Amino acid sequence: MFKNILIPTDGSPLAEKAVKQGVALAKSLGAKVTAVYAAPPATPIVYRNHLPAGYTTPREHEKIIERTTAKHLGFVEREAKKAKVRFEGVHLTTDFAEDAILKVAQQKKCDLIVISTHGEGGLRGFFLGSVTQKVLAKAKVPVMVLR
Repeated sequence: MFKNILIPTDGSPLAEKAVKQGVALAKSLGAKVTAVYAAPPATPIVYRNHLPAGYTTPREHEKIIERTTAKHLGFVEREAKKAKVRFEGVHLTTDFAEDAILKVAQQKKCDLIVISTHGEGGLRGFFLGSVTQKVLAKAKVPVMVLR
């Protein structure tokens, strides 16, 4: 049925739960898992020639992104290895996670997206938007949403 399942992760406990369920589904179907982590770009802020507290250089920020990426994608890779499921990890740097998820789904020919939602509803969800809601609205493949 499904041959390549895309599992986006942000490293949260809820995302890790979706990873475990997505990997289990992939195992039961004999499918591959493609994981994606979309990190925000390194954008230092300078205010009137003064550096804000906690400032890091762009290179230091890139190192932080690399460590975070390795941690989050590493979790998916370990779960896939335990389940003996083929794995591919993809990292993109972007301000728009939903676009990155959809881009990877298309490029890697994923036929299902397994994604978690934090369930931000009401006004907060309306004004802040939700990556999951945007993926649901724009995806060309089925999307399984886990809470």
